[in-house]
Amino acid sequence: MSPRIADHMIWHQSHDVVYGVMVHHSNGKAWKHFNNVHPHFSTELRNVHLGLCIDRFNPFGSFTAPYSCWLVILAIYNLPPGMCMRLEFMFLSTIIPVPSSPGQNIDVYLRPLIDELTQLWSSRALTYDILRK
Repeated sequence: MSPRIADHMIWHQSHDVVYGVMVHHSNGKAWKHFNNVHPHFSTELRNVHLGLCIDRFNPFGSFTAPYSCWLVILAIYNLPPGMCMRLEFMFLSTIIPVPSSPGQNIDVYLRPLIDELTQLWSSRALTYDILRK
């Protein structure tokens, strides 16, 4: 609902491309492959492309402690590079508290997030574009 941000949500389609140089995720082969496989999604420029990021930290400040937390963060990739990784556009979706790496059991922790994203994909939730009214 913010005109300032809504204008940037289609940046991934309108920015100048420097061939041979990847300055944004939209310049990559994976993005282009996704657009070819899902043309119904890529034709609407305002559809949100998300990146799933996982990082580990130790809440006690010592890597020798037998405990760690794994953060699962969703980042919006539609935005320009200077905005993509700003905290206001990154969403903490899951915290996995485990003694060590979740390893092969990570799918158990990610299942609720994947189910919700699958539901959003299949329902094609509509939103309001403040720029185009």
